[in-house]
Amino acid sequence: MGDLKVRLAAPLQPDSIVDGEGIRTVIWFQGCSHDCPGCHNPESHDFNGGFEARVKDIEEEIENLEYQDGITFSGGDPMFQPEALLELLKAVHRNKLDSWVYTGFTYEQILKMSEEKPIYKEILENIDVLVDGRFEMAKKSFEVMFRGSTNQRVIDVPASLKSNEVVLVEKYIWRV
Repeated sequence: MGDLKVRLAAPLQPDSIVDGEGIRTVIWFQGCSHDCPGCHNPESHDFNGGFEARVKDIEEEIENLEYQDGITFSGGDPMFQPEALLELLKAVHRNKLDSWVYTGFTYEQILKMSEEKPIYKEILENIDVLVDGRFEMAKKSFEVMFRGSTNQRVIDVPASLKSNEVVLVEKYIWRV
């Protein structure tokens, strides 16, 4: 996998406190075809935009991080680069960090995608928290944590896989 590349929208962004629980480093993937009106990061949609990086180099950056609770994968949509996403998720866990992934796909759509491409099931098996669903401007809310619209869900992926149904992270359903 030494030659595997990923297309990123920006360099790694450490010390985020808005892209998941705790102090996190965000990896911004380039490329998204969901085209959600009102998206907060439309410059990351172009699949030819951003820049290429070797996954191996990003893994080294992850190894050298200090004072981070986890890594958040956002974009764009990381699910459009499944091979790179999977390798980076594995690196996150090797370094004893937790992983959050933001995607415009729903959990159920990813499970369906895994029927044709098993890599998506392996991706889910390596995600701690999934924030799923397209941003919907009509459902935009400042009352929900770590998401932009009320249709999006903060999902405990290991618990969901174990129970065969979506398990939400309760403390993030509504901001008090």
